[in-house]
Amino acid sequence: MSFADLGLSPAILEAVVAQGYTVPSPIQAAAIPAVLEGKDIMAAAQTGTGKTAGFTLPILEMLSKGPRVQNNQVRALVLTPTRELAAQVADNVDKYSKNTHLTSCVIFGGVKANPQMMRMRKGADVLVATPGRLLDLMNQGAVKFAQLEFLVLDEADRMLDMGFIHDIKKIIKALPKNRQNLLFSATFSNDIRALAKGLVNNPVEISVAPPNVTTKLVKQWIYPVDKKQKPAALAKLIEDGDWKQALVFSRTKHGANKLTKFLEGRGITAAAIHGNKSQGARTRALADFKAGEVRILVATDIAARGIDIEQLPQVVNFDLPNVPEDYVHRIGRTGRAGSEGKAVSLVCADETKELFAIERVIGELLEREMLPGFEPVSRLPESKLNARAPRVNKPKRNNSQSKPRSEHHDGQHAANSTKQHKQGANTSTRAPRRGQPAAKKDSSGSSDSPWSNSNGQRHKPNSSR
Repeated sequence: MSFADLGLSPAILEAVVAQGYTVPSPIQAAAIPAVLEGKDIMAAAQTGTGKTAGFTLPILEMLSKGPRVQNNQVRALVLTPTRELAAQVADNVDKYSKNTHLTSCVIFGGVKANPQMMRMRKGADVLVATPGRLLDLMNQGAVKFAQLEFLVLDEADRMLDMGFIHDIKKIIKALPKNRQNLLFSATFSNDIRALAKGLVNNPVEISVAPPNVTTKLVKQWIYPVDKKQKPAALAKLIEDGDWKQALVFSRTKHGANKLTKFLEGRGITAAAIHGNKSQGARTRALADFKAGEVRILVATDIAARGIDIEQLPQVVNFDLPNVPEDYVHRIGRTGRAGSEGKAVSLVCADETKELFAIERVIGELLEREMLPGFEPVSRLPESKLNARAPRVNKPKRNNSQSKPRSEHHDGQHAANSTKQHKQGANTSTRAPRRGQPAAKKDSSGSSDSPWSNSNGQRHKPNSSR
């Protein structure tokens, strides 16, 4: 099957060929005909499967046959969880619509809203947006939906994880009921199905791969390494392997910044990308990484959504993710479009629970290798596919030094409870056990930190993630 067999017009086919594509991916072959037939769809597809073209091409095809868009109006709305993904989708729309009269616009936070409002005065056939900024512009009357024909939720699972459910419901409430709905998600969790229940009508369900299955094109393995040795171990891998380009995942924004500074100190060009960075800084970091001017891009999970780099050779889990399904999304950044890739994880004994959870989700044990010179002092327990991490016996609470918690099942804290809490915080401190010195902790709660200063002090922890 070729794209020419899917019912697309010559103008769009020419743009597809110009991007070097002739044969549709499985998600494209299934989704494009369904959208052209006017059906709602629920599609489960991993990142890197070509799902963006799976909804972009048929929408452009149908919009090209309709009326021109009016001022401030939108004919197709694509909602994405992150700025990077919004920019990526908008770039695809521009490339595939270049031979048509269709217009497009992308709006997201982190930049000034006025230029976006000015752009929307002319209307947009396709609007790609993040939920928060879209709501802002809707409330100011800059975006209207009287002409809306299509609604796309891209990476719906991540939007729910990021807490956008209420924003999404507000947006949907403002849309005309007579529209075509397309929902794309990595998995169909119960939350996704609950969202879809009030969104799609008699949808076609498409799944091109079992949930949480990693691609066979990506070689995966782990290095057991003590936590404090992780930065140096990563630097050794980069230097010994002469890595020209690698995407490194950090669990926190603070950790991403510290790791970037460490690598720069070793003469390895690196940049961090996360939610605390301005949109300009994120865009520059990504552009420099794609251009090869920066060898290592250190990212958090949320910021990494939408990073689309062809033939990315290396993905590194500097920290294992708290959510095991995120492991699949992370390593899906390599091994794309038929190319082979490598995904290595640096795992310390404190991450046993996360490792076991990942192996249960992907249904296989990750190969282990020892990194010479970095053999761990704290042993990483052996894995069994259905095993759970061994339980750690926590010290019993000293009742004489702590007050019982008051339960508030409605999520509200009574005034007297708050007062008691503050009084307790001012008068009670937890003393170290007899015979034991008080321990300092780093930002992760562990006294074994890779980020200690030369004078033995720890950096102030960053509580935001």
